[in-house]
Amino acid sequence: MPQPKPPTAAVASNDRPREKLVTIKNRISFVAFLTLAPFACALGRAAAPARYAPPPTRPFTFAAVERLAALRAEHPYHVHSTPLPNVLRRLSYAQYHQIHFRPADALWRGHSRFEVQFYHRGFAFTREVKIFTVSPSGVRAVRYSPSMFEFPRFLGGLRLSDQLGFAGLSVRFPLERPGHPRSVLAFLGASYFRVLGRNQTQGITARGLAVNTATTGGEQIPYFTHFWLREPMPKARTMTIYALLDSPSVAGAYRFVVRPGNITQVTVSAVLYPRHRIAKLGIAPLTSMFLYGRNSARRRLANWRPQVHDSDGLMMHTGGGEWLWRPLHNPLRLQVNRFMDENPKGFGLIQRDRRFADYEDPAARYESRPSYWVQPLGHWGRGGVELVEIPSEADIDYNIDSYWVPSAPVRAGQPLAFSYVLSAYLHSGERWPPGGRVVATRIAPVVRAGQPVSGERQMLIDFAGEDLHSLRASQPVRAVVSGLGVRIFDVQTERLPENGHWRVRFRVQPTGGRAVDLRCYLELYGAPLSETWTYQWTPGS
Repeated sequence: MPQPKPPTAAVASNDRPREKLVTIKNRISFVAFLTLAPFACALGRAAAPARYAPPPTRPFTFAAVERLAALRAEHPYHVHSTPLPNVLRRLSYAQYHQIHFRPADALWRGHSRFEVQFYHRGFAFTREVKIFTVSPSGVRAVRYSPSMFEFPRFLGGLRLSDQLGFAGLSVRFPLERPGHPRSVLAFLGASYFRVLGRNQTQGITARGLAVNTATTGGEQIPYFTHFWLREPMPKARTMTIYALLDSPSVAGAYRFVVRPGNITQVTVSAVLYPRHRIAKLGIAPLTSMFLYGRNSARRRLANWRPQVHDSDGLMMHTGGGEWLWRPLHNPLRLQVNRFMDENPKGFGLIQRDRRFADYEDPAARYESRPSYWVQPLGHWGRGGVELVEIPSEADIDYNIDSYWVPSAPVRAGQPLAFSYVLSAYLHSGERWPPGGRVVATRIAPVVRAGQPVSGERQMLIDFAGEDLHSLRASQPVRAVVSGLGVRIFDVQTERLPENGHWRVRFRVQPTGGRAVDLRCYLELYGAPLSETWTYQWTPGS
């Protein structure tokens, strides 16, 4: 079953309740948050059994986090957590989101364009994350106090220790209006984090790392356990966060440099220290929801909305320069595809339908949910972008995963470093991709003499883009269509005068009972005009 969406931040409530916590085979739900055993912040020294380690004696840098992660990986995985009262652990989603952080207590409020608010522990967020600030005066722990939060009346008699700690944090910046900061980067739950740009609402999420996702042995969930927030200058436009990740198989050091804007970008750098061999490592994982869209010929649920999804496609820019578009699908059975590549130039889960009429949902606002694009920095070598599509019957579930899987084996004691830029955007113009793009995928039965033809389907793909829009219908634009395990008939290409889109229409007939792979792109005089549409169709779906 699909993994549930992490509940939204208490400081931004654009999503509806996400209460359903389920598992996918042995997939671990993110209902607990790991905390690190006491460690040596004075690098190279043994850890003292204290709540917070003392500040280091040297300037705190990313190299310090790397050394901490390497030290952690030298020891067996161990979880320490301060106790959480049962009344907080048993909170429902709605009850948990009645706990509000007091804005006046935000870190750096009034001293910087950036400020940081914190999330309380409770509901699914039962474990503490330790948070520090880094400034010229040194490293200081951010101390929790119940007075930083407003609690609902039914918790009025609850006595909370000042040792309880936080569940996560939200970095805020005045994107839309001066003096009114809003969340641009939030960490809450396992290694999940959300990035938001101007006029964007919460939808897709990113993760620090994926371990053994969609494997028979079950997924392992790493957690960010410590954060160090580098204090920004008063008029700074970027902010740096360091984080320590831990799990039974791997420890890791992370650096996030966030630059808010119309397209908010986060530069992520990481160094991993495996404790054990990892069968499948997912780098730069993205997690989203797709219930149904235009390509959903079979809708198993009655729903009044035309479409329901946080993302409608996987986009890739291969190392060879080809742009690929794979429409998402809500399958009847778990579906895993890997697109092999070498030194990829980018990939992401994208929301292309941007009109309110595409969804007709004024509460969810799917049309303003961001697309996430991952641009690798440096050479990532051989591997593949993996897409996991999980059957789902509700829009509260995250049923789409995508990440890069390196071909090189991940072995204990062999560090692995990678970095990338994550961009959250609504409209990329002609940037991603730079040419013609797929704007709609539709699948329909083939009908003859008033009766559907068994086993056949009609595919309709609409392409758009500035170059395509300027072409007249008399131009010999040609669709190049191919497929594995399928016969293709009656390929037609036409320009739609109503909107300037180019539509490709063809019929497919499978040669067996297995899923078939299809590809299509537009060309003019032998030169590609568009990205390549790629699709996996299962006969009978």
